[in-house]
Amino acid sequence: MTTGEGLAAHGLVLPPGHVLLSVEERPDLWRPMSEVSASLWPEFMLNDPVANEHWGRLREDFAPFQLALLDERGELVAANNSAPLAWDGTDDGLPAGWDDQLRRTVAGLEAGTPPDTLGALQVTVRPDRQGSGYSGVMVNAMRANATSRGYRAVIACVRPTHKVHYPLIPIEAYAAWMRDDGLPFDPWIRLHVRLGGRIGRASPASMRIEGSVADWREWTGLAFPGSGEYLPEGAASPVAIDVAADRGVYLDPNVWVVHPLR
Repeated sequence: MTTGEGLAAHGLVLPPGHVLLSVEERPDLWRPMSEVSASLWPEFMLNDPVANEHWGRLREDFAPFQLALLDERGELVAANNSAPLAWDGTDDGLPAGWDDQLRRTVAGLEAGTPPDTLGALQVTVRPDRQGSGYSGVMVNAMRANATSRGYRAVIACVRPTHKVHYPLIPIEAYAAWMRDDGLPFDPWIRLHVRLGGRIGRASPASMRIEGSVADWREWTGLAFPGSGEYLPEGAASPVAIDVAADRGVYLDPNVWVVHPLR
């Protein structure tokens, strides 16, 4: 029985002809999943030190939670990455952000702390297959995966997709923006809410990416001739450049969304 077949008992519905597999079942899927992921992010987002330190643990220690969706031809069209952790069920008890969530997962594993929550890390859809509804399928796959293990919730430190168009708006204000129909303004947050999630609290420093001015020039293609705040393509908030200190710091703003399962 494949992962997708097993999760059908927990409400997961896949598109006709599609198969959902975990990296535990198909270790060879890890590389194409990683290639799709890398193609979707601006280069500076691939230089988060917490991710660089711990991402390999997902394949080694949490393979059943790394899921790939294959189409009728057996081609990878979407994927998700997640990992379990312990959480007290309160918004105050949520991790500080994406970085802290991954740290907690690794620390909990090493301490032998029983997990009760699934932490979403990312959902990716191959660029040429975006707009096909796969994002919702992969969110539901995480929900079903967590339900099958008796977890209390799926928690997701969501990077709002349209925040890059409003990088100067504080994330707390952006997270509160709603459409006339009462649903969230941001399409990625809105999808989570439609699938049963609720907006928790904002995380203005969810990820911290730091490097020299030369690093930031390489990552963004900008010159950074003087100190100040810059908005490279793909940034959801300004990058603070200090030329004298030879340092640039970016704090990625996210929003916590909680999917209660109990």
